[in-house]
Amino acid sequence: MNEVFRQEKKYLISIDEYVKHSHFLSQLLHQDPHNGADGYMIRSLYFDTLDDRDFFEKVNGIYIRRKIRLRVYDPSSEFAVLEMKQKQGPYQKKRSLRIQRDDAAQLCKGNYSPLLEYPEPFAAECYGYMNMYCYRPTAVIQYNRKAFIAKENKIRITFDNQIEATESCFDIFSDHLKMNPVLDRFNVVLEVKYNHFLLSYIRNMINQCTKSELAVCKYVLGRRNLLNHLS
Repeated sequence: MNEVFRQEKKYLISIDEYVKHSHFLSQLLHQDPHNGADGYMIRSLYFDTLDDRDFFEKVNGIYIRRKIRLRVYDPSSEFAVLEMKQKQGPYQKKRSLRIQRDDAAQLCKGNYSPLLEYPEPFAAECYGYMNMYCYRPTAVIQYNRKAFIAKENKIRITFDNQIEATESCFDIFSDHLKMNPVLDRFNVVLEVKYNHFLLSYIRNMINQCTKSELAVCKYVLGRRNLLNHLS
């Protein structure tokens, strides 16, 4: 199991700003090893309770909340990563566990029993929590990411665009998911993740952006039907 604890800020920027600042960071920081010329794909299946508790806690800004998701970086992958993100104010703890493809496919169907075969306590915790609160698959969110890393202070900066979602199929290994865009193609989500403090040149870069801090996450953006219902 992997665990990280950090602060996270999100901003909505233009695609022109993305190109400019991505070029700037490429000269100063380490690129994520998965970056290609245009970054890499991320596809996540989110789980939520029958009454969409996690969704509404995020929308309503509840101080302490969590999200559970299953993530792949390639539909042909032989594994997926089960993650639980726990938010407390500006701080966030993320725990993750790699699970085999066949087991992940069962989770996509709402069967969490394969988690009992893993020796890590985190797997048993997820199994108990997801069954106790009747979690079920709710939405698949897919996007393209370009990421940069500063080893000092474990800073990670990501640019996410081409954000799409579906609530009709939960097979994250499928090559034929029918996705719908949930954000304008000319907008990019900038995320800054760090421990304790930001380096000055990264803070200055953020301040140069014509930005608005995002109050919603990609999961909320993807739940279009509920968002329409709220409005």
